[in-house]
Amino acid sequence: MTIAIEVADLQKTFSGKRTVRALDGVSFAVESGTVFGLLGPNGSGKTTAVRVLTTILQADGGRASVLGHDVRKEAALVRSLIGLAGQYAAVDENLTGRENLRMVGNLNHLERSFVAARAQELLDQFNLADAADRPLKTYSGGMRRRLDLAAALVARPTVLFLDEPTTGLDPQSRNDLWEVIEGLVGDGTTVLLTTQYLEEADRLASTLAVIDKGRVIAEGTPTSMKASLGATVLEVGLHSIDDARRTGAILDALGPHQALVSGTLVEVTVDDGPRAAMAGLRNLDAESITPATFNLREPSLDDVFLSLTGHRTEDTTPGNDAEDGAKRSRRRRKRIEEVEDALPIATGELA
Repeated sequence: MTIAIEVADLQKTFSGKRTVRALDGVSFAVESGTVFGLLGPNGSGKTTAVRVLTTILQADGGRASVLGHDVRKEAALVRSLIGLAGQYAAVDENLTGRENLRMVGNLNHLERSFVAARAQELLDQFNLADAADRPLKTYSGGMRRRLDLAAALVARPTVLFLDEPTTGLDPQSRNDLWEVIEGLVGDGTTVLLTTQYLEEADRLASTLAVIDKGRVIAEGTPTSMKASLGATVLEVGLHSIDDARRTGAILDALGPHQALVSGTLVEVTVDDGPRAAMAGLRNLDAESITPATFNLREPSLDDVFLSLTGHRTEDTTPGNDAEDGAKRSRRRRKRIEEVEDALPIATGELA
């Protein structure tokens, strides 16, 4: 087994109005030619880890290497070997798709003949050939994300960092981008993917690390993580928060796993689903509690994350009614600022 990315006891603290320990001893290793998923909510430390590995930030402690090269001591060499696509497209909307790719090639000091051929190759690969000579301002969100990923691949990087690459995309555009990523890995590229989408991690990653509050709290394959929870998830919806709390205490008695109460929803993992469901219903009836919904289902990565952290990954799906519009705007501005900070790497200026 060849290791492409290795991280050992990585630490990073930000000081300001309050001190934030973004990375608190993070360690993991990524095998060559695979997708490694770094899973966690906003503020968990995912993006900070990517910034350290791509030489945008320097860690306060620990070690990190890419393809055997120390990211601090050999930063310039590391930058020549990697590609980075952030949460929002780091491309110029006043240029055409073809011009954007050629600009990246020129910034990487690549031969003009190679850049011209490579740009056309990527435009074909990402289904952008018909829009190649249109300004980016006419592109859809999905098209921009595909072009952003294409830009990260102009110099044929061996290792690709994708920081929440499908944030804000519609389901079809997300699926299209997943297929592209799968194709890259099939050709031998190593991908480190950060994401909040459980479905994305389950489909793409062969190995996962769950990170929360700057620490890796679990690591393994998606299958092994789901299997660790038990055979079945019993999910009960109640009519009131008080009923949910009482139900949580009742379902705790069904087995070794503690019930998790979130609002009026109660979930517990059990090893014998049908038997546990019957017992649960009988116990609820004895306490005069009538469920609004009652379901048995297979465990998901969302269940894993909830079990490990006590909360779910944040829902950032566009149009989510639960999130205030002003809050979304502030968060979007913050992310755009983060991408602007990362532009030198994304466009190859430091390569």
